[in-house]
Amino acid sequence: MARLWFLLAVWGCVAGCAEKPTEIPKVYRGPMVMATNIHTIYSDSAQPKVDVSAPLQYEFASGNRSFPKGITIWFYNLQGQKESRLTANKGYYDKATEIYTGQGNVVVENTLKKEKLNSEELKWNRYERRVYTDKFVRIETPQEILLGEGLTASQDFSTYKILKPRGVLPASKL
Repeated sequence: MARLWFLLAVWGCVAGCAEKPTEIPKVYRGPMVMATNIHTIYSDSAQPKVDVSAPLQYEFASGNRSFPKGITIWFYNLQGQKESRLTANKGYYDKATEIYTGQGNVVVENTLKKEKLNSEELKWNRYERRVYTDKFVRIETPQEILLGEGLTASQDFSTYKILKPRGVLPASKL
């Protein structure tokens, strides 16, 4: 019996003195909040200015947001009418810069002027009230189709400038 106690004591010392592996704490980097069918309206003096909606939104600890199933942003004009709409296959919001980014088949339509922009990526800065990209753009107006790289525009798409124009085609040719 004494021999058993001796062996248990020795084993306890060896097991207790053995170096335990250092465990690295796991840090979760995924979304903290998931919301479906979100709808956010930005207004000024009770007048709607921008309307953001998405079927799915993930919010991260940093405050950044992801819209993996697409995003739609409506921009209102000074008269309170919905003037233009931005849609994208997916979107992101960067809390630090306050910039929304639409990616994958980005379309901006000015419903009042009947103009349409296509690009693969477009950023919206809500404080500067402008949209911009350095990617290829195609703008279709009732009279012509404009092609180029890079664009800066007012958020309602009422004015725009293609940074590197590549061509102009009459709309009737397509």
